[in-house]
Amino acid sequence: MRTFMAMESVGLKPTSDIFNSLILVSLRVGNEMTALGLFEVMERSEDYKPDSKTYNAFVSMYAKSGNVKAMQAWASAKRVAGIPADLQLYEFLISGCVKAKRYDTAENFYEEMISSGFVPNIYILDRIIDGLCEQQDIGRAKEFLLSIIDNGWAISPHIADRLAHLCSELGKIEGIEELLQILTASKESPEVLSRVHCGIIGMHARADRLDDMEYAVGRMLKQGSTFKSADDIKVIIRSYFRRAAYDRLELFLEHIKGSCQFTKSTYDLLVTGYSEAGLSEQLGMLLKELGLCETS
Repeated sequence: MRTFMAMESVGLKPTSDIFNSLILVSLRVGNEMTALGLFEVMERSEDYKPDSKTYNAFVSMYAKSGNVKAMQAWASAKRVAGIPADLQLYEFLISGCVKAKRYDTAENFYEEMISSGFVPNIYILDRIIDGLCEQQDIGRAKEFLLSIIDNGWAISPHIADRLAHLCSELGKIEGIEELLQILTASKESPEVLSRVHCGIIGMHARADRLDDMEYAVGRMLKQGSTFKSADDIKVIIRSYFRRAAYDRLELFLEHIKGSCQFTKSTYDLLVTGYSEAGLSEQLGMLLKELGLCETS
């Protein structure tokens, strides 16, 4: 209240936006009682009634904790107050339901959102895919992906990553190859495609299918994508070491040296692998040739 007294002393009147900012700050620091007190002040006022942002702030807080009951109660209160649902409200509701593993409820909110004429943002699409992948429902995940493409909505790298990981978890090499075909046909960005390429490469690498792995690497680089992380490179290196395919490892490193920056962890893996194989001399020659350095 001291804040409001100070405002009035200089001729400023509280507004809904000011109250909303104070509520957000209170919720962020975990002071729910203060936030509720501010909300009650707004309810009793005539000049700064709760608005859409006010209710959304409380829905967002409960969504982050996965408290679906409280989240829905605030969403219902918003409707009772005569304030229509907006895209941000649906984003919070869907996110909270997925966090709480209430997948059916999340999908119900999604369908309600679509029927109300809203176009989902990337964050909402990501959360629906998260829910389907957590349920390991690869069939419905594929259907949802196709619906995104059919509607002309953006495919995020997160979506590609989750779907590729799901196929890998289930051992569905045909499924991940089909995913690559779908995303290639829809002309997705190299960043999106690289997630699937790396998923395919990783599946072959973990199974030590060197021929398939090398084909997948060549295809990825030819199509303009590249490795997205050091882990994608290290899974290949480990496969070569397991198969004692040192000549093929050297060819692989030579092939990617111009497009990938080696990290310290990659360097450490090479040192360990060659040392355990008793090939320290070859390691020294390789590091000198490639100019590897210890970068983090």
